[in-house]
Amino acid sequence: MNVEGAVLPRATLSWWRRRSLRARLTVAATVVIAVGMAAAAVLLVWRLHSVLVANLDATLTRQAGAVAADVAAGDGRPRLPRSARESTALQVIDSGGKVIASSGDIDGEPRLFFITPGAGEPALGTETTTALDGPYRVAAVAASSPSGPVTVYVASPTAPLTASTTELGAALIFGVPAMIGLLALVGWWLLGRALRPVETMRRQAAAIPATDLQRRLDVPDSDDELARLAETFNDLLGRIGGAADQQRHFVADAAHELRTPLAALRARLEIDLRHTPAASADADTGQTKRQALQQVTRLADLVNDLLQLARLDADPQLSRRPVDLDDLVWDAAREARDLGPPAIDTTGISPVRVLGDAAALRRLVGNLVSNARRHAQRAVTVRLSVDSATASLTGELAEGGPTATLVVADDGPGIAAADRQRVFERFVRLDAGRARESGGAGLGLAIVADIAAAHNGRVWVDENHPGARFHVQLPLFTAQ
Repeated sequence: MNVEGAVLPRATLSWWRRRSLRARLTVAATVVIAVGMAAAAVLLVWRLHSVLVANLDATLTRQAGAVAADVAAGDGRPRLPRSARESTALQVIDSGGKVIASSGDIDGEPRLFFITPGAGEPALGTETTTALDGPYRVAAVAASSPSGPVTVYVASPTAPLTASTTELGAALIFGVPAMIGLLALVGWWLLGRALRPVETMRRQAAAIPATDLQRRLDVPDSDDELARLAETFNDLLGRIGGAADQQRHFVADAAHELRTPLAALRARLEIDLRHTPAASADADTGQTKRQALQQVTRLADLVNDLLQLARLDADPQLSRRPVDLDDLVWDAAREARDLGPPAIDTTGISPVRVLGDAAALRRLVGNLVSNARRHAQRAVTVRLSVDSATASLTGELAEGGPTATLVVADDGPGIAAADRQRVFERFVRLDAGRARESGGAGLGLAIVADIAAAHNGRVWVDENHPGARFHVQLPLFTAQ
C-alpha cells in the first residue's frame, strides 16, 4: 500500500514530486521544525502555568497554615501576613458555616468559598464567586479554635497567572513563525550549498557530448557521498567510453574490410553484364546478375555509410579549411541531372564560402540531393544563400554571425510533423521509403545531421506544400 499516495491526493502528489529536491527538503525540514517548535511552545506555556499555579498554591497553603495557627492560639481577628498581596482574601468559617473572621476587603460578605479540606491535609481548588472579580485560587485548612472546629480559607485571584501565560503565548505566536521563517531561509541556503556540487556535476554531465566520452566530472575535495558519486559517474563514463570506442573500431574495421570484396564483386558483375549479349539465350542469368549487381551496389553504399559514421564518431571535428560550398552544390546537382528525372532547379544557388571539411560537406550535399531525388515526383529545388538573420532567429548555432543556408526541397509525399526529428536518426526509414528497391538504409540523413553538427551547424526539415524542404545552416567563413 502506498501510504504517501493514500495521504495526499493524486494531483497534489504529482505536483509535489515535480518540485526540486532542494524545495522538497526545505519544505519537509520546515514542517518538522514548525511542528517541533509549536509543540515546544505549547509545552512551555503549559509548564509556566503549572509552575505559577504550584507557587501560588504553596504560598496560599503557607498563609492558610499561619492563619490556622493564630486561630488555634485564640486570636479572634486573624490577619494575613504583611507579605501577602493586597488582593488576597481570607475567611474563617465555623462548623455551622458562619463567617467568624475575614480580610478587610470582604468584611461583611457571606461565605464565599466551599472547598472542604481533609483531615490534617489542606485542600486546593479554583472557585468563582460574584462577590469577587474573576476566578480565585483557594487553599482550605481545617483548624481547632477555643470555640470549636473552623475552616480557614485563603484565596488569591488567578488573573496574574493568566496574564503572564497570555503574554508569553502572544510572544510565542509572533516569535515562533518568525523563527520558523528564518530557519527555513537558513535551511534553503544550506541545502543550496550542499547540493551545489550535484548541480555542478549535472551541468558537466550534460555538457559531455556523445562523441567525446573521454571527458570526466570534477570530483569534490570532500570525502563524502558526493565525491563517491562523482567517482562512480567517472567510472561509468570510462566503461561507456571504452565500449563505444570498441564498437566504433569494430564498425570501422568491418566496413573497411568489406569494401574490397564488395568492390571486386561489383566490378566482376559489371564486366560480366557488359560482355553478355542482349539476345543471349541465358536471359535469366543476365537478369539474375543485374539484380545481384543492384544489391551489391546497395550493400557497398551501406558499408560506405557505416564507415563515414564511424569516422564522424571517432573524429567529429574533421579537418577544416575554406570551402566554396556553391561548387559542391553545383557538382551534386550536375551528377543528379546525369541520372535523369526528376528535374533539378538550381536557379537559387549563390556563391558561399564556409570553413569545413570538403569531403564531408560533399557527402552532406550529395545525401540531401539523393534523398530529394528518391522522393520527388517532378522536380527538386536547390537553394544556397547567405542569411545574416537566420542565426539570430534560431539561436542554436555554436558560432554567431551570418550563416550559409542550404535548402533542398522536393515535391514528393512529404514528412509528417511527428517524424521530422526521427528522420535524422540512424537506421530510421519512414513507411513511404521502406521499399528495398528505392529506399536507402536509413543512414543518409543521419550522416547529414552528424556532418552539420561537426561543422557547428544544424539541419531541420519542414513542409514544402507538397513535399519536404530540408534546411542546413553552417557558419559562414569570414576572412580575418
